Amino acid sequence: MRIVIAGGHGKIALLLERLLAERGDQPVGLIRNPVQAADVHKAGAEPVVCDLETAPADEVAGLLSGADAVVFAAGAGPGSGVARKDSVDRAASVLMADAAERARVGRFVQISSMGAGQPPQRGTDEVWAVYITAKTAAEDDLRSRDLGWTILRPGGLTDDPATGRVRLAAPPVPRGKIPRADVTAVIAALLDEPATRHQTLELVSGDTPVAAAVRSISSSPLQDRASAVRRNRPAAGQAGTGRPAHR
Repeated sequence: MRIVIAGGHGKIALLLERLLAERGDQPVGLIRNPVQAADVHKAGAEPVVCDLETAPADEVAGLLSGADAVVFAAGAGPGSGVARKDSVDRAASVLMADAAERARVGRFVQISSMGAGQPPQRGTDEVWAVYITAKTAAEDDLRSRDLGWTILRPGGLTDDPATGRVRLAAPPVPRGKIPRADVTAVIAALLDEPATRHQTLELVSGDTPVAAAVRSISSSPLQDRASAVRRNRPAAGQAGTGRPAHR
């Protein structure tokens, strides 16, 4: 598969690029800074310079031509301010989804965060509150689209070695931590399992091997219910529908 990864120089992205390349896929890492190209190439991916905060959707769609899947792993990162939490964590995801639709990419895996989907708690740090709000808006946008999407919300990320064992389920999952290497393995498994599309999943360390955890999701009644909801959703323009106002 040809898999385009937004945020191609991030820690998860570099691990994912290496894993995908080792198993014979063709990863492509979208990066903002040309200096990052060497690291992406070393990981086994094709580096492509594209600033998702400024690029038009048609340009990005051109980069996705021929891709089998998109992984949105971009984020403003630690130390970034309020403005970039929105312009990267929300707006760049919306841009990638727009481009994926135009390029007719069948699969879209969005890396979100535990805590998304709910209003920030009272007293939460302003930057964190904007980050969670942006992630929630990006999720809402993606769910409104005719893409084979899966939303993955990892818990607290660590650089510990992979354990190969996780807890993967529909929310709510009790908060916890997880090595980035295990998140990477789950993303790769989700890409291989189209029956996990149209699901929002939370992920922390656990006791179930990654492959078994993904198989259990794809064979669960949850997947059937999610598909039924989408089949029965009113067409665009009918009451109660329409894209979120932020788009």
